[in-house]
Amino acid sequence: MHIIDTHCDALLKLQAAKRNELFQGQPLRFLDGEELDTNFLRLQQGGVKVQFFAVFVHPELPDNEKWQHCLEQIDLFYSEVLRQPLMKHIRNWADIDRLGPGEIGAVLALEGADAFGNDLVKLSHLYRLGVLSLGLTWNFANLCADGVGEPRGGGLTLLGKQVVQLNNEHRVFTDVSHLSRAGFWEVMELADYPMASHSNARKLCEHPRNLDDGQIEAMFSRNGLIDAVFCPEFINPASRQATIEDLLRHIDHLCALGGERHIGLGSDFDGISAHVTGLEDASAYPNLIEALQKRYSETQVEGFAFRNFLSHRPGIGTNHSKT
Repeated sequence: MHIIDTHCDALLKLQAAKRNELFQGQPLRFLDGEELDTNFLRLQQGGVKVQFFAVFVHPELPDNEKWQHCLEQIDLFYSEVLRQPLMKHIRNWADIDRLGPGEIGAVLALEGADAFGNDLVKLSHLYRLGVLSLGLTWNFANLCADGVGEPRGGGLTLLGKQVVQLNNEHRVFTDVSHLSRAGFWEVMELADYPMASHSNARKLCEHPRNLDDGQIEAMFSRNGLIDAVFCPEFINPASRQATIEDLLRHIDHLCALGGERHIGLGSDFDGISAHVTGLEDASAYPNLIEALQKRYSETQVEGFAFRNFLSHRPGIGTNHSKT
C-alpha cells in the first residue's frame, strides 16, 4: 500500500553530518545512511510514495545565519535526496499523479518562518525552489506568529497574515502543527489550505503540540488534514514510550470527531529521539498498515495512508475556498 508522509527531518540530519565532515566527521548518505529513519532504501521498503522533507532552522541561531542554514538544507534536498534517480521532485501537486512505478515523490516543506524573517523576497525564492507546505512557527515566537512554547500566546502578526495569504495564492499548505492557540484560530479564518503535518489529539495526550477537540473539529470543518505523528511524547501521556495500539487510539479519536476523510500520516521520523515500538523507521510502515487493517476497512486504511491527502491537495479535488 502506498504511504504519503507529511513530515520528516532528514535534511537537518544531512546538514549536521555535512557540517561535521569539516571536522573529520563521517559523511551521511541519503541512499542508505543508517542514522536516517527515512533513507531511500527504508522509504522503498516501507512503501512510501510521497515523503515531505522539512527545512528546519533553529530559532536560537543568530539571525544572520538562518538563511544560510535554510539554503544548505535545500541544497542537500537537491544534491542528496534528488540524486537518487527514483526520487522525483514534486514541484506542483499534479506531479504526484505522474509518479511512475517505483518512483517516490519528494516535497519540500518549511518548518518555521525564521529562515526568511520579514524578507518576502526570500519567501518568493522558497516558493520558486519548490516549498509546498509552510508552518509559520516552530515552538517559539518569530516575526510571523507565536508558537506553542511562547508563554504570551499571541496570534499572527500582520506579516504572518500576509504570509498565509501568499500561501493561498501559491497553493501552499499552511501548517498549524507548532502554532499557538491564538495563531491557530487566526489561520482558520485566513487559510485556504490548512494542515497539521504532525499532530495528535490533546484529549488523549495533554501536550501543547497536540490539538484539542475544538481545534480538530475546526480543521475538519475547514476541510483541513490532520496527520498523526509517531513521537511517543505526543501519543502516550504516561511515559516516553508508545505502541502502535497507543497511536491507533489517536486515529480512533479523530475518526470519532468526524475525521475519517481528513486523517493522514506525519511520522516526524529523523526529528524524534524515541520511536513507537514497531515503527522505528520508514521501513516499518507495513506494521502500522497491518494494525490498521485489523480495525478499519481497506477503503478507510487507504484513506489514512494516502487517498485522503490526494483528495485534499491544494487546487485538486475538493474545493477549499472559504464560504
